[in-house]
Amino acid sequence: MTRHTLASLAAALILLSTTAPVLADATHNHPAENGTAAAPLDIVRKATDLVAPVNRTGPETIRVKLDTVEVTGRLADGASYHYWTFNRKVPGPFVRARVGDTVEVELENLADSSERHSVDFHAVTGPGGGAVATDAAPGETKGFTFKAQKPGLYVYHCAVPLAAHHIANGMYGLILVEPEQGLPTVDREFYVMQGEIYTSQPFGTKGKLTESLDRLMDETPEYYVFNGAANALTGDNALTAKVGETIRIYFGVGGPNKTSSFHVIGEIFDKAYQLASLTSEP
Repeated sequence: MTRHTLASLAAALILLSTTAPVLADATHNHPAENGTAAAPLDIVRKATDLVAPVNRTGPETIRVKLDTVEVTGRLADGASYHYWTFNRKVPGPFVRARVGDTVEVELENLADSSERHSVDFHAVTGPGGGAVATDAAPGETKGFTFKAQKPGLYVYHCAVPLAAHHIANGMYGLILVEPEQGLPTVDREFYVMQGEIYTSQPFGTKGKLTESLDRLMDETPEYYVFNGAANALTGDNALTAKVGETIRIYFGVGGPNKTSSFHVIGEIFDKAYQLASLTSEP
């Protein structure tokens, strides 16, 4: 599914408060628990790490807490990278709601961040999808509330200029708004997002790699990744199922520049939802 879906969503109501900013030091050094070149964090979000299907009929209030955390994460074997994340993983958490739900979003930009951060939900109709309401300096907490009105699978991402810079460093995720009757039951669900990493060093270089804004603007990534890192969905993180089980894959593209030719070899999908639309026939 591409970054933009055909369905737009929800009346946005700006709320929530801000806290006085606590600025990072001049070097923007983050705590050791957020990773170092010698001990980078595992930033990969497993494909099985997603919220369970909504098992109810009436609307509820869904609370989404996003921490914008800058970490040194493992990009590839022997290579690390300075990621900007939602909740220390790439992609950010899978958000799940149902038509009629109220979604309360709170974004905290940690004090050791080097940048302002925000979040734009494509499931929102309103100023910047919430980006205006959540534009937070280091040390600030901001938020907003919206009502989910149209079903679909939507991207969310940081929208502070240069938005492509923030997205390329890992700040993206998916929000699913289920139809009122829910989705057909399946045995397993998976959460997968494609992204791009633009490094100054060529693919395969060891050590701590640095970002390249020139390559970002030229749209020439060194790494195409699924769920944040090279070979992230292999080995213990591989998508597995038993013979005869039904599976559903929620697939998104964080980008920011490239689309995807995502496909499965050796099997044929029973249903494919065009541009993640849940209001059109698959």
